[in-house]
Amino acid sequence: MSGFPKTSAPSSWIGRSLDELDTPTLLLDRRACQANLQKMAAFFQNRPTQLRPHFKNHKSVTLARHQLEAGACVGMTCAKLSEAEVLGAAGFEDLLIANQVVGAPKIERLVRLAEKTDVKVAVDDLETTRAMAEAAAAAGVTIGVVVEVDIGMGSCGVDPGETTLRLVESIAELPGLRFDGIQAFEGHLVYSNDRRERSERARQDMRLAVETRSLLERHGIPVRILTGGSSATYDATGTLEGVDEIQAGSYATMDWRYAELVPEFAIALSVLARVISRRGDRAVLDVGLKGAGCEFGPPRILEAPHAKIPHFLSEEHCVIENAPGWRIGQVVRLLPSHACTTCNLYRHFVVHEEDEVVDVWPIEASGKLT
Repeated sequence: MSGFPKTSAPSSWIGRSLDELDTPTLLLDRRACQANLQKMAAFFQNRPTQLRPHFKNHKSVTLARHQLEAGACVGMTCAKLSEAEVLGAAGFEDLLIANQVVGAPKIERLVRLAEKTDVKVAVDDLETTRAMAEAAAAAGVTIGVVVEVDIGMGSCGVDPGETTLRLVESIAELPGLRFDGIQAFEGHLVYSNDRRERSERARQDMRLAVETRSLLERHGIPVRILTGGSSATYDATGTLEGVDEIQAGSYATMDWRYAELVPEFAIALSVLARVISRRGDRAVLDVGLKGAGCEFGPPRILEAPHAKIPHFLSEEHCVIENAPGWRIGQVVRLLPSHACTTCNLYRHFVVHEEDEVVDVWPIEASGKLT
C-alpha cells in the first residue's frame, strides 16, 4: 500500500496477526487513519484557512509528521508545554501551545524551547505575560503570543472586544514577545448532536473573535492569525472569513462519539482486549478505566455491536452482556468514546491493516501533563 512509510519497530511485532498480541493493546487502523488525514487536508486545500492539527489527540511524533505531510498544514497545536518540548526535540519548527504557561519553572522551559523552534503560546493575563517577556528578553529569544478570547466556553480567555484590545495594547509594549494574533475555541458547542445547529452556533460565536480581530486592526494592530476550532466544527469555522487556522485533532484517530458528530471520518482507533472470564452470556475483558477513555460513554465492541456494556467503572475489567458463544482467550476490539484520553494511557500504537500488524509508532508524549 502506498502512503505511510514504515518506521523502525520490533521485528517480532510486524507481520503478526492481532490475535497473537498481548492485551490490552492500542491499535490504529492505518488505512482509516490515512484516509482521515487526506480527507481533512483535501477540505482545506486552496482555502484561506489552514490546518494546525492538535497533537493532544494522539501524542505521537510519527502521526504528527504524517499530518503535516498530508498537506494544508501550517504547524502543530499542543495542549501542554511538555508536548511542545517533545515536538521541538523532534525538529518541528512551528508550534502553538493553546494553553496558558504559568509559573517560573514552566517559563524557564518555554524560553529554552524558544531557543530552537518558533513557539507561540496563549495568554490571557498581563502579569504572567510580563514575566514571560522578561525571561525571553533576558535570554535573547522571542516568544510568540496569541491572546485567548473567551467566546462562550467560560474557561480561559478574556472577554472579546475592548477587553482584548486593552490587553493586546499592553502586550505590544513588552520586549521578548511577538504578538501574533488571537485564539478562540468553541468547545462549549463541540458535542452538540444537531450538526446544523452546531455549525450555526459555532460560526455565530466565532464571529465574536472575528469582530475582535477587526477591532484590533482598526486600531492599527496587525493580527497575523486567528486560530481555533475543532474536528467537530472544521467545516463551519473553517469557512468563516477571518479565521486562519483550525486546531482539529480527533479527526486523525476518531472515537465512536466523534464519529457520531462527523461521520465522514472513519474510526481508526481501537483497544485490543481479551476475554479472561465468562459466565452464561456474560464475558469479562482484561481492560477497564486504565485502558480506555470513557468520558462520553462506555466503549463499544467493534465485532459485536449488539453486545452491551452495562457499566464501565472497574479499573482493570470490562463486563460485557449479551455475549453468547464468546470463549475465554478470544480477542475483541473496543471502540473508546474518547480517543484523546485513551491515547494518553499507552506508549505506542500498534498499526495494522486488516488483522496484520504493519508497524509500531511510539507515543512519545504519553503521560506528558506539565
